Amino acid sequence: MSDAPGILTHATVMTGRSLLVSRRNTDAVITSMMLPVMLMLIFVYFFGGAIDTGDAYDSYVMYVVPGVLFLCAGFGSATTAVAVSEDMKGGVIDRFRSLDIGGTAILAGHVVASTARNLISTTLVFGIALLIGFRPTATLAGWFGVAAVLLAWIVALSWISAAIGLLARSPESAGGFTFFMSFLPYPSSAFVPVDSMPGWLHGFADHQPVTPAIESLRGLLLNQPVGGAPWIALAWAGGILVVAVALSGVLFRVRTR
Repeated sequence: MSDAPGILTHATVMTGRSLLVSRRNTDAVITSMMLPVMLMLIFVYFFGGAIDTGDAYDSYVMYVVPGVLFLCAGFGSATTAVAVSEDMKGGVIDRFRSLDIGGTAILAGHVVASTARNLISTTLVFGIALLIGFRPTATLAGWFGVAAVLLAWIVALSWISAAIGLLARSPESAGGFTFFMSFLPYPSSAFVPVDSMPGWLHGFADHQPVTPAIESLRGLLLNQPVGGAPWIALAWAGGILVVAVALSGVLFRVRTR
């Protein structure tokens, strides 16, 4: 078994490889960056005038941006599943194993590269939001809280995507499985208040893991009371991350047996 410095070195090399592969697959990267931007513009300019978010928000863009930021993380992380599945299908994993590169380093490389791509796309989405009227009023502590929640969820979703990539038998099915992660923000408070949804949906929308993350981002960005929502969001992200890392390890051993 490789020691910790060896794993770190291998993971760094694998991260560089994943970033190089991303440069060659520019269409997927551009899609994952531009789709959240397009959705934000559609929601703000097509539907925003018909959506009532209450008196606490001057305009719909002030309400919807946190949800789009989270949606951006989901779309960006989904490419990890496809990349891992392509590695498993292409046989390159056998070459890495012959070089004594373990599964943890290989998957960590994909996750770190996914996190880097996500941070770039999140910055792009946030920049567009500022251009169309989003005006955050977060304190310094609030900005740190936003960064912590977003980063924790990006890493957690990337590891879940890595596990999905190991579970899927083809890159196409890997992309299909990640649809669930991209769907979760919709039955939450991301785009409309939960109170506006049918009563039978309130329980799920209020207590699913995405809602406290979005409520945390919205409250911190707009300097509103957030209560314990950030801690709940971080706890969900931490729990998902632990399960995803453990599951990825098991699936990697099974797939490479």
